[in-house]
Amino acid sequence: MAFQKDFLWGGAIAANQAEGAWNKDGRGPAKTDVTTGGSVKEPRYVTFIDQDGNPGKVRNGQPIPDGAKYAVLDDYYYPNHDGIDFYHHYKEDIALFAEMGFKMFRLSISWSRLYPHGDEEIPNQKGIEFYRHVFKECQKYGIEPLVTIWHFDTPLYLEEHYGGWNNRKLIDFYERYARTCFTEYKGLVKYWLTFNEINNTIMMLNLFGNQAGSKEHQEGYQQLHYQFVASARAVQIGHEIDSDNMIGCMICGITFYPGTCDPRDILANRHMWAKSIFYCGDVQCKGKYPTYATRLWKEHEVHLDITNQDLIELKNGTVDMYTFSYYMSSLETTHEADEMVSGNFAAGAKNPYLQYSDWGWAFDPQGLRYYLEMIYDRYERPLMVVENGLGAFDTVEADGNIHDSYRIDYLREHIMEMSKAIDNGVNLIGYTTWGCIDLVSAGTGEMRKRYGFIYVDKDDAGNGTYDRSRKDSFYWYQKCIATNGEDLN
Repeated sequence: MAFQKDFLWGGAIAANQAEGAWNKDGRGPAKTDVTTGGSVKEPRYVTFIDQDGNPGKVRNGQPIPDGAKYAVLDDYYYPNHDGIDFYHHYKEDIALFAEMGFKMFRLSISWSRLYPHGDEEIPNQKGIEFYRHVFKECQKYGIEPLVTIWHFDTPLYLEEHYGGWNNRKLIDFYERYARTCFTEYKGLVKYWLTFNEINNTIMMLNLFGNQAGSKEHQEGYQQLHYQFVASARAVQIGHEIDSDNMIGCMICGITFYPGTCDPRDILANRHMWAKSIFYCGDVQCKGKYPTYATRLWKEHEVHLDITNQDLIELKNGTVDMYTFSYYMSSLETTHEADEMVSGNFAAGAKNPYLQYSDWGWAFDPQGLRYYLEMIYDRYERPLMVVENGLGAFDTVEADGNIHDSYRIDYLREHIMEMSKAIDNGVNLIGYTTWGCIDLVSAGTGEMRKRYGFIYVDKDDAGNGTYDRSRKDSFYWYQKCIATNGEDLN
């Protein structure tokens, strides 16, 4: 096996899915706090009160009506309010990660825990201290934190009063927030990610079938541009504050295949890679918009607010490493498909050569190797796989054991393909599995869609003791890390 001696094995969570304590110690709300629970068949909704005082909801990802205000309503369940209560369990959880042998723990900072509204001049000191305690706990066990600065949790006040990332002012608010993070946690955190799955904006445009020339396309590409500039500024600030900081982008990685050898499918697949994957990676790694960006803007009738200073920022703020999530691959075809994928953020033609999870995600370990080799060849920057895992139903046996061999099989196959990519010349430096401890699903809001090595006693309605227990995969991953990926049995 090819993993380097200092390979960064670990796991990942996100603040909005794990922390809970959504309104404690000065934290302000984020959009995830007005997002209901859902399921593989029922979408999550965002709730509001309209301008006439009537309660309502829209599908998550869609805008609320003009004049409406986001609201927490009595008749709905909001799973992110409590998460898995990492806020009060972090010492116990980090001790369990250390027991597994983690070298790295990926987590995010909740922007509204540091800046409740997002536009304040002075941060919330209780929020500052919470994360300081978390990072010191990691340091105690020799675990490197990998910190995501923005993980889908813009403060709700910025959404309501400024229009969120449609407003250029958010670049300055994010810059202040990022500067606070780099300054307060200097010496405790070395590895940073600016925006989680930044390309999801484009992915969602595809998923919901928005037409060219739509308001959604104009806003989506504009939001991305402001985030690119914000990310580039953060990279420069992070290097200025601590030259040891290693700052990366984070892309939602999906391997796309042409559905047939029809040249139209081959070209459609190439264009899907360009739009969904390379567009964001090129800007953040190369510091400029790619040549095909003009085609994309023209196709979708997009006219961006871009200044000369923006272009200078992008050039000077390229990332040090490329990180990405990987769960599945997808088919791109211009033909009618025999069978379609349906599930949690999954769509399109089903690949007859692959198996699919209960949530419609393709099991494709070789797709991970394909992605690693493709991306490293393109950017030649250190890579990390910072999300990878299997969401599945777990059964607690009468004796309390949880036999999740399916999760072990999934991870084993992906780790083997990572090793092959390294043998083929890819500089892969880390791997943090998604949901190393069970948490609230971002897509469905469920708890039963479990990823973790550690079981959390909480159900989809929020009932449970929140007690932690080790699954079989806990001991398997412990062995994997101890042998640096050599023993995967």
